[in-house]
Amino acid sequence: MLFETFRLALLTVARNKLRSFLTVLGIVIGVASVIAMVTVGQGSTAAVQSDVASLGSNLLMLRPGQPGRGPGGGQNDATPLSAADAEALLAEIPDLVAVTPVATRTQNVVYGDVTQTVTVSGTDNAYFPVRGWTLSQGRMFTEQELRAGTPVCVLGTTTAKALIGEGNPVGIQIRVGKITCEVVGMLTRREASTFGQDDNDTVIMPLTAFQRRISGNRNVSSISVTFADGLAAEAVTPKIQALMRERRGLTDDKADDFNVFDMKQISSMLTGITGTLTGLLSAVAGISLLVGGIGIMNIMLVSVTERTREIGIRMAIGATEGQVLMQFLVEAVVLSLIGGFLGVVLGLGLGWAGSVALDVGFAPDWRVTVAAFVFSALVGVVFGYFPARRAARLDPIEALRHQ
Repeated sequence: MLFETFRLALLTVARNKLRSFLTVLGIVIGVASVIAMVTVGQGSTAAVQSDVASLGSNLLMLRPGQPGRGPGGGQNDATPLSAADAEALLAEIPDLVAVTPVATRTQNVVYGDVTQTVTVSGTDNAYFPVRGWTLSQGRMFTEQELRAGTPVCVLGTTTAKALIGEGNPVGIQIRVGKITCEVVGMLTRREASTFGQDDNDTVIMPLTAFQRRISGNRNVSSISVTFADGLAAEAVTPKIQALMRERRGLTDDKADDFNVFDMKQISSMLTGITGTLTGLLSAVAGISLLVGGIGIMNIMLVSVTERTREIGIRMAIGATEGQVLMQFLVEAVVLSLIGGFLGVVLGLGLGWAGSVALDVGFAPDWRVTVAAFVFSALVGVVFGYFPARRAARLDPIEALRHQ
């Protein structure tokens, strides 16, 4: 009996293809929107976590500027950091494993007739393990090169490929800004990027050479710090703040003019933001499901009115109220299931397209996908029940008189 009811429901849907399609369109849009939003949101969250993880574990970033205003603090008169600050941190705080000063500036890098605009970083050898870098070709800097400020550099794979194509760049001479620099190494490529910026598009050189030949001062943009495993950033950060306040001569009545960023906290914050946005957008998309449910109820009420005489004939030859109720309820559920299936397919397609467009991983949440499909069926039950009950309660005699 149930199989026959489903068969009749499918025939009814097929008889009115255009009307059926327009009826389920709200369900399709609602399910597709929820799945697409969650898929892109999950991919964005994973990308943020990967970005932060690529910066290294147990990592703190020290930058000049007032706290609460982001990197740099938006405070132009803040005292710059220096390499001496990095040396003091490593010498006076036993919890720290490595400390590396970093100065950065965007420069044109030239090899032959190829010019590439790249972020150039001046630092020391501690930078590589602190930031999770290894070398695929060549070597790091020698102590003599670091002390003397010899113009040598290590290239990222994106920069190397842009300059010379495939191959080993070690030994070539490139021009960084206005100075000639010998390439002594190439970084191992990594897939993660830092907040949308390709990590592999970089040039790294000794800090002294950078300060003498490029920046023209002894300032550093930031100091990267790693602390021992088993310690929490909350235990290390106050020690860094206390030492930096002492070195910068800040009295008790003065606020910090520097920032200490915990990369794990930044990851949690950004993950929370993307999760909240995904939830809000999914909630808005979910409204489409309710609109689709109302559309189903509306079309089923129209169907009951159109088929009043048919209902009367069925009840006159022995159909019970329960059988009539089941027939119209199944028709509503079939419409919802068709809309749910099309919505799942469309949603996964849109999620994949969005992931490719935003350059984030395709990360569908199958629990959400199944839940959206099941919810579409429940929409059919809930919004189809009232029209079905109305059909089941028709007076057979009055129904037979209906024209």
